[in-house]
Amino acid sequence: MQMRCYCVTHHGQPLELVQREAPQPTGTEVLVRVKAAGLCHSDLHIWEGYNDLGGGKKLSLADRGIKLPLTMSHEICGEVVSAGPEAGDVKAGTMAVVHPWIGCGQCVACLRGEENICTKPQSLGVMRDGGFGDYVIVPHPRYLVDLGGLDPVKAAPLACAGVTTYSAIKKFGTRIHDEPVVIIGAGGLGMMAIEVLKALGAKGAIVVDVDAAKREAALKEGALAAIDARAPDAVEQVVKATGGGARAVLDLVGATPTVRLALDACTRGGHVVIVGLMGGDITLSLPIIPMRPLKIEGSYVGTLPELRELVALMREGKMQPSPVSSRPLGEINAALEALARGLVVGRQVLIP
Repeated sequence: MQMRCYCVTHHGQPLELVQREAPQPTGTEVLVRVKAAGLCHSDLHIWEGYNDLGGGKKLSLADRGIKLPLTMSHEICGEVVSAGPEAGDVKAGTMAVVHPWIGCGQCVACLRGEENICTKPQSLGVMRDGGFGDYVIVPHPRYLVDLGGLDPVKAAPLACAGVTTYSAIKKFGTRIHDEPVVIIGAGGLGMMAIEVLKALGAKGAIVVDVDAAKREAALKEGALAAIDARAPDAVEQVVKATGGGARAVLDLVGATPTVRLALDACTRGGHVVIVGLMGGDITLSLPIIPMRPLKIEGSYVGTLPELRELVALMREGKMQPSPVSSRPLGEINAALEALARGLVVGRQVLIP
């Protein structure tokens, strides 16, 4: 059985269409026919071949163990085709969203259910081939979360944009119910974060972004306010909108100016969670952290139980899909270019 896939064969070059034999599942593996695959901003970093560490330093993907050629996309919805002899009772035709953040299964992190921070990750679309093809191999059926009738195109972003923002927002604890969360970045993750906050019954979101169209889209999705990150008084606007300073800031960009804005806009006792990987560095006066006192935390994607919780929220009608636009898989290079140029509102989902 032949399949198509679009692969990164050279960093920074257009993805190449490759025809190959479809993989056959062995052991506990499951073969899934891809129905929808989301394009994430972190795919841009994989395509480019590095992460910006600031100060002229770069972390190459080769140093992270990522090898080419690679089929990207870690936001995958699909239909079960077949399974290996040790996969158990897996029904062909089942529609599921795939949890892509797969670990080694043996380290301390994996044994406590945090495969997403495994030191030897096997993540789909990053370490192993992902969803920009006709089929994908999923190592075990436990990584399949039944869609229960959800639209695969609208549900695919749950595997990254959804579970990433859900996991990050949970780190704020109960304060999301007392004061609005400041969200820096109104791209695919920002739009999803607004929906997650609404589903959790939070106070609301104040969105900060450089793009006027994205700020307008965030207001349409229900943001309480939208602030231009490049405004000279952006920090003052955030402080005023939060009634004296933010207690919860979700930085979905993760660049030097956004982290600085997040810290400057916090009140005493503020909590900043950084998700974005745009890169850079900051200089921070250490006494300020205990004196204010500030909590600065990183958050990396999410766990399998969190994805199950998130899908359940959408299946039960408690959470609405964030804005998505679909296009044929053959347009993947055009989709990458649009994302790189900042022209995308919400999430792009490719359909094989």
